[in-house]
Amino acid sequence: MIRSVLAGTLASLVAAVAAVPALADTDIKFALDWKFEGPTAPYFVAIDKGYYKAEGLNVSIDTGAGSVSGIPRVAVGTHQLGFFDLNSVVRFRDQNPDKDVKVVMMLYDRPPFAIGTLKKTGIAKPKDLEGRVLGAPAADGAFAQWKAFVQANGIDESKVKIENVGFPVREPMLADGKVDAITGFTFSMHFNLLQKGIPADQIQMLVMSDHGLSLYGNGIIVNPDFLKNNPEAVKGFLRATIKGLQDTVKDPATAVKSVMKRYETGDEKTERERLELVLREHVVTPWVKQNGVGDVDPARLAKSVEQIGVTYEYKNKPFAIDVFTNKYLPPAADRKL
Repeated sequence: MIRSVLAGTLASLVAAVAAVPALADTDIKFALDWKFEGPTAPYFVAIDKGYYKAEGLNVSIDTGAGSVSGIPRVAVGTHQLGFFDLNSVVRFRDQNPDKDVKVVMMLYDRPPFAIGTLKKTGIAKPKDLEGRVLGAPAADGAFAQWKAFVQANGIDESKVKIENVGFPVREPMLADGKVDAITGFTFSMHFNLLQKGIPADQIQMLVMSDHGLSLYGNGIIVNPDFLKNNPEAVKGFLRATIKGLQDTVKDPATAVKSVMKRYETGDEKTERERLELVLREHVVTPWVKQNGVGDVDPARLAKSVEQIGVTYEYKNKPFAIDVFTNKYLPPAADRKL
């Protein structure tokens, strides 16, 4: 009789558990700063290998139109997380002190901000830009650093003509000689110029971090309300992204295939080379090799906030602690590349 009662109770418990629906994954809309290109591989690898799913996350990824214009999408909650320029986040917070947007993981330890030009122009150093025409998209993260670059290199800004150009025509205008130089990310300009038939040995890049700027580049930012209400989801997103990045560093040729599944009109060889350039020059830096990906040097970040003040007049100047936190990152040992 006792066995019968126990069996009946157990059956009831099993039935009750079975009747409870499984918890749904947390939906995350992730905003990119630009198109689906080689450097976006870590996120798609994390999707394809189930790393996000294993963290209980249902992640979708949307393209963007530049490092500056996309930040409000995360700030207002249209997207929960995004990949944008830290320096632009600093300025956004200054203009919107009520929006507690933070970078929770740094990706581009060495920012790809650069002045792109051709060797035939004779522009070999920053001062050579005087007397020339610079094509710069208004929403470009590199152009946002222009005034600091000017000051750091003693450029007479009045002698440089700035022409506001759209992203699609930026490299074609340089290739056609309609401008003498352009602003942008190294890996975008370089490969776009190659596609315009410019030989690699004729492309000249003045990387801003090699010419006086101590800035960081793009990182992962998060909507403040989502962070407050879903801290474990943010931690899980970062863990899964780091796994995707680690796989990408180990095998870029395979990783880029996850991008090409979503970018069928692209050239796989070009995107693999673009990815490899980004990893080599901007992600896997000596500092990252020693300290792991995702974190920052607090002293350098504080200096960069000061340097942004050269480019931009603060009204509600944020502190470094306001714009970046490492609280949601896994231990350094788990972030090694």
